[in-house]
Amino acid sequence: MPAPPSSMSLLSRCSSSSPMPKHQTVDSKRQPIRGARLLLTRRATALYLLAGAAATAGRARAAEEVEGAGGEGVVGAIKSLFDPNEETKAGKVLPKAYLEAAREVVRTLRESLEEKDAAGDSAKFRRGADSAKVSIREFLGGWRGQQSVAKEESYVALEKAIRSLAEFYSKAGPFASLPGDVKNKILDDLNAAEAYL
Repeated sequence: MPAPPSSMSLLSRCSSSSPMPKHQTVDSKRQPIRGARLLLTRRATALYLLAGAAATAGRARAAEEVEGAGGEGVVGAIKSLFDPNEETKAGKVLPKAYLEAAREVVRTLRESLEEKDAAGDSAKFRRGADSAKVSIREFLGGWRGQQSVAKEESYVALEKAIRSLAEFYSKAGPFASLPGDVKNKILDDLNAAEAYL
C-alpha cells in the first residue's frame, strides 16, 4: 500500500491547480466587494439620516403652524442642541451642566429619602444613599464656589438641603435613622430647588 501523500504535496497541488493567479489572494479578491458594501452602507446611512431630518423638519413645521409664531422652529432646536446654556422653568438661563447635575441630586436624594420609608430593606436603602452621595459629590465638586450659579435660588436650596443632611449625620452618626422633621425639611428644600430648575 502506497504511503499517503504529505500535506505539503496536497497544498502545492491545490494551489497550482487553482484558476486564480498566485499574486492574487482570496482576501484581495474580496477587497473591492467590501469597499462596495461600505460605500453602499454609507450612502444608505446618509439617505436614512436625510430622510429622518426631512420628516422631523416637516413635523416641526406642522407643530409651528399649529402653535403659531411662538416657537423658533427647527433652527431653534438645532441651536439649543449645541447651546451650553438652558432656560429654566423660572425663565433664567443657566449652564446645562449645572441644571443636569442639580436635577440628578434632587432625583437621587429624593429617591433615597423615599426609599427609606417604602421598604425596610437596608441594602436597597444603602444603594440609593450611595447613588445620592455620588451625585452630591459631583455636584459640589463641580459647582461649589462658581459665581455663575452661587446666587441662584436652586443652588441655595440644594446647598441648604445638603447642609441639613450633613449636619444631622455628623451629629447622629452615619447609621442613624433620619427623623421625620429633618426629612421633611430636606424634601421641602428639594421641592424648592426643583421649582427653580
